[in-house]
Amino acid sequence: MADPRFFKNSGSKTLAEILNISGATLESSGADQETLFSDVASLEEGKSAHISFFDNVKYKDPLKSTKAGACFISPDFIDLCPKGTLPLLTKTPYKAYALTAQIFYPYAKPAPSISAHAVIESTAKIGKNVTIDSGVIIKAHAIIGEDTWIESNAVIGGNVEIGARCRIGMNATISHTLMKDDVCIYTGARIGQDGFGFAVDLTGHVKVPQLGRVLIEDHCEIGANTTIDRGAGPDTIIGQGTWVDNLVQIAHNVQIGKGCIIVSQVGISGSTHIGDFSVIAGQVGIAGHLKIGSNVQIAAQSGVMKDVPEGQTYMGSPAKPIRENMKQIAYLNKITRK
Repeated sequence: MADPRFFKNSGSKTLAEILNISGATLESSGADQETLFSDVASLEEGKSAHISFFDNVKYKDPLKSTKAGACFISPDFIDLCPKGTLPLLTKTPYKAYALTAQIFYPYAKPAPSISAHAVIESTAKIGKNVTIDSGVIIKAHAIIGEDTWIESNAVIGGNVEIGARCRIGMNATISHTLMKDDVCIYTGARIGQDGFGFAVDLTGHVKVPQLGRVLIEDHCEIGANTTIDRGAGPDTIIGQGTWVDNLVQIAHNVQIGKGCIIVSQVGISGSTHIGDFSVIAGQVGIAGHLKIGSNVQIAAQSGVMKDVPEGQTYMGSPAKPIRENMKQIAYLNKITRK
């Protein structure tokens, strides 16, 4: 259950409203469409006025004993839903739950205001209905789009462009960046700093000036304490709709396509290109100058040292096609038991 000190519930919703927003359907038309639900909840905590979801067979036992009034569930598992819990049928229960949770707990941007304790250069351009909290620094010629919210102590470098309806979290720093609309940068992210570029020399390493930018397209999310280096000459690019988790390192000249998922503690070395809709799981390390195709999946803790073709699933270190890797593991287990 959400703690009301931190999360404000928007009030009860009818079953008809929930079906409309979630896209779920009923097994029969007998349920009262005006039935009110007051909140979302887990299977374990749900009560008669709550809506929950079932999307993983590991939770069959909590589903069987849930007291939730309704539950988003795949038609394949409807027989597991207990009496007294109304099954809301959908092929994507977690998505339906997410959409429903959003209407109970809508995004709450504060009223537009600019704190007297923010430092904004006179040449910066601030759009309509912007919220700028205390301690923010916005440097010369920066552009902030309308309806954007910049939270306390964030620093926006000179000439940075931030689009409309963005949110820049507390203590984030952004330089050398052009950002489009509806982007969320979480707390403490570092975007646009120098890449790790240098020429190795026995008399002392020589810094290579990092002359590129970071380009972040629409509807991206960049997690807390993630770092994205600007390009050395080519730009570093984060494609439309890509979501990056916390504590990720994206090096200079990396280009990430549309709709990718990059999970926490991933490190992507310089000049690597990742195609559209690929998933890079936690703690993966990717060497530099590689090409990772579209619709690729890389399992957690893999070490990627070669290009990965489109549509492949790789795992291991060094990473290999998943079937090949599993065969090798099985063979090693077999010979070590002898």
